[in-house]
Amino acid sequence: MRCCPTSTLHLLRCLRLRSCTRRGKSRLPLWIRELWAYMSLLVQSLYFNSLTDSDVVFDSVFEPVFWTVDYVTRWFGTVFVCLVVILVSSIVGIAYMVLLPLILNTYSPVWIAWHVCYGHWNIVMIAFHYYKATKTSPGYPPTEKNDSPFVAVCKKCIMPKPARTHHCGICNRCILKMDHHCPWLNNCVGHFNHRYFFCFCLFMTLGCVYCSISGRNLFLDAYKALERFKHLDTEKPGVPVTGMGLLIGLLPPGQTNYQTSAPPYTFKDKMIHKSIIYMWVLTSTAGVALGALTLWHAVLISRGETSIERHINSKETKRMANRGKVYRNPYNYGSLNNWKVFFGVEKRSHWLTRVLLPSGHTPLCDGLKWDVFPVKKDLIPV
Repeated sequence: MRCCPTSTLHLLRCLRLRSCTRRGKSRLPLWIRELWAYMSLLVQSLYFNSLTDSDVVFDSVFEPVFWTVDYVTRWFGTVFVCLVVILVSSIVGIAYMVLLPLILNTYSPVWIAWHVCYGHWNIVMIAFHYYKATKTSPGYPPTEKNDSPFVAVCKKCIMPKPARTHHCGICNRCILKMDHHCPWLNNCVGHFNHRYFFCFCLFMTLGCVYCSISGRNLFLDAYKALERFKHLDTEKPGVPVTGMGLLIGLLPPGQTNYQTSAPPYTFKDKMIHKSIIYMWVLTSTAGVALGALTLWHAVLISRGETSIERHINSKETKRMANRGKVYRNPYNYGSLNNWKVFFGVEKRSHWLTRVLLPSGHTPLCDGLKWDVFPVKKDLIPV
């Protein structure tokens, strides 16, 4: 007896319907299934994100390391500031107690006037800008409701962030036009103290280069003198006399050694030479390190960007290049205009009163609103 295809299909449909009915009876209640789906979604949200990339994974893995560094930097900021004050004070003390008497006794009146004037001007500029950089607030976005424009919401502060504002994990708050957190200042470098920080680095570099160049010959003389002193110290204090020497009376009764004369240098001479070497080595190494840092920040200022924006703009440039487009920094007004905006120069005399002399003027804008110029034009006619 042949099986009819129609009856076979009907039988299969009945079996499928029956199995579905049994499966439906064995299902969990609806509220349990909804709760399970919700918990599964929560677990997946912890490790899945459409914006996840290598940077997010790297930040997540090294978050404990970043937290430790931020914690140590926050608590050791005062130690770093004290270290800067001690090192700078030691160099100034050596300059006054050791170098200034030598200059007054050996140099011509013209060179004496140059060293005295330049040295004191450099010291005043370093002290002023370092004090202002440490004590001036970098600038914070308002916490109250206002009409200021913002470009994002901080994920940590849960507050609106104006343009060029970034969150500092060490200060634990958002900073206007943040460049970086400097442990040597125990303060963030932001909109209102960026100029003080750069000028401190610049004049400290000039001071180190000045001490290194002008003290080179003194350093070489001090090094040779210490080597000569070391050679004298290694000589034996006397030569033993035995045998016939005692019989013929070369020495007074009871004395068995020739006594050499006192060394031709004093403890003061030795400390003076060591101080000169210490000053030259410290200023030379600090001048190289600070010079590189100052040059890097000068390049950033010429481009109208901060250290953080440099990283962001590089990534944005690559992203736009992949799309066949060119990215332009909206805050780059041209090299000269960038320097004018940075120093707050509004007329020719400001290059003297606001750049070459101590000045506590505030920046040209408030750090909340930034003008965007699509073409390079002279912002401030000078």
